[in-house]
Amino acid sequence: MIPFLRIAPTITCDIFCRVVDNFGDIGVSWRLARQLSSEFALQVRLIVDDLACFQKLAFDVVVNADSQCLDGITILQWHKNLHLEPAQCVIEAFQCALPTSYINAMAAMTPSPVWLNLEYLSAEGWIGEHHLLPSPHPKTGLNKFFFFPGFQANTGGLIREQSLLLQQQQFQLQLEGEIEHGHQHEHTRVDRPALADVRPLKIFMFGYENAALPALFKSITQSWSHTICTVPDGALARQAKALNMEPEGAVEVEMKLQVQTIKFHPQPEFDRLLWPQDVLFVRGEDSFVRAQWAAKPFIWQIYPQAERTHWLKLNAFLDLYCAELASDAAVALRELHRVWNDEDIDATGAAWEAFMRQLGPLSKHALMWAQKLSEMPDLATQLMTFYAKTAKI
Repeated sequence: MIPFLRIAPTITCDIFCRVVDNFGDIGVSWRLARQLSSEFALQVRLIVDDLACFQKLAFDVVVNADSQCLDGITILQWHKNLHLEPAQCVIEAFQCALPTSYINAMAAMTPSPVWLNLEYLSAEGWIGEHHLLPSPHPKTGLNKFFFFPGFQANTGGLIREQSLLLQQQQFQLQLEGEIEHGHQHEHTRVDRPALADVRPLKIFMFGYENAALPALFKSITQSWSHTICTVPDGALARQAKALNMEPEGAVEVEMKLQVQTIKFHPQPEFDRLLWPQDVLFVRGEDSFVRAQWAAKPFIWQIYPQAERTHWLKLNAFLDLYCAELASDAAVALRELHRVWNDEDIDATGAAWEAFMRQLGPLSKHALMWAQKLSEMPDLATQLMTFYAKTAKI
């Protein structure tokens, strides 16, 4: 906890979120709300326009309630008749555009609230240059500060709960204990293809519907003697079912690929689902970040944008991620990202085989990358440090 917060009176915080990318926007907003409440003792209100989507991540959310409390956070349904007294710290998630009445109420307050625009995560070079820059509101003159999450020291960092790394360490120690008791076949870290005859390969797939999925499944059965592929409910799960796979439980395909579809899990449980996996396929922003904290090789299916502008963002991240990665491993990782995001059916097999040949180096690099990221202050800590400075606490 930041020292000033131990003696400061309770700080109020409003987080506004419009659900655009299905679960990414609300996923990030809900994680941040929980952390600001539990670790920094803020009085948080989360204002959301799509409670049905939110309920997928937090099962106790009541879809038709205008106001409710969950985990100490007040959740409000965002509708046109919503009128609120502004909080001291106002977070506009992903340029969702605050109500005019709320902005006018902020302008009437003394002192004015600290207004932050939480931007989408990116590794692009210009992010650091714009992080924390003010943008005056054209009518009220209120400053809205751009807050950019990122992977480098001149950005706002990544969401990381205080207990996350300790929980992962404890999980790893538990696995090592099981190995010592003769359960290597389930939990030995994948370091070389020879382990294909030792234990199942574990793959977690959370993504948008993808035309390359059948080709990928075929390639998986050819590269490993037994694979367990877990697919959470959503576009890929529905596609998997359309490939004549059972909707519940697990079914073996050619006795090599075991595909299991699962329902959504609350965020802390989702994180733990990633830790025992060998390869992760993730999408959007929230699961993209959690894959990095899981310290496993992953493929990021980025949200597609017009004129392929999303590739600027994806390539910027891969440039950063692969900077200290051996050439062969970097080429394999980049190609599988290209194939999966371009839905290149013809190139899927070769890309997967090259990726699997580099699984050992990629696994080691994922650990090093997570360690490097953990040395930066997390997003919530940086956000509250900036708030304290701006609010002159």
